[in-house]
Amino acid sequence: PRDSRRFPTATGRANFTAAPVEFPELPQGRLLLQTLRSHDQYNTTIYGLDDRYRGIKGGRRVVLVNPDDATSLGLTDGAYADLVSEWKDGTERRAPGFRVVHYPTARGCAAAYYPETNVLVPLGSTADTSNTPASKSVVIRFENVH
Repeated sequence: PRDSRRFPTATGRANFTAAPVEFPELPQGRLLLQTLRSHDQYNTTIYGLDDRYRGIKGGRRVVLVNPDDATSLGLTDGAYADLVSEWKDGTERRAPGFRVVHYPTARGCAAAYYPETNVLVPLGSTADTSNTPASKSVVIRFENVH
């Protein structure tokens, strides 16, 4: 138990490790999507369509994109696009009709809510140790911008 401060290790102390940082190679015109929750969401239960954390109102089919990335991809603030994930199995996974929101995400990255974007995550895309879905690192492209 954590409160007893006893650790079943060879040293009797907590042992920490650090894994090397890995960066996925992104092809030209692609972003790395992470999925996230809104302020009024508990796991996959959604209690409203506004996200006061990020200033989003009236909907959840939004994709947050750095303004510089959006400009280079021809995505205007408020435009609609399909999100298409790319995975080594070649299967097309599409989440249609997401509103582009210019937002100060990290360059090369985008963010969108789940469960709306669960369709983009292949079942075989899991973390090495925990085997949880890799929904924080999905390579996407934008299509049918209108």
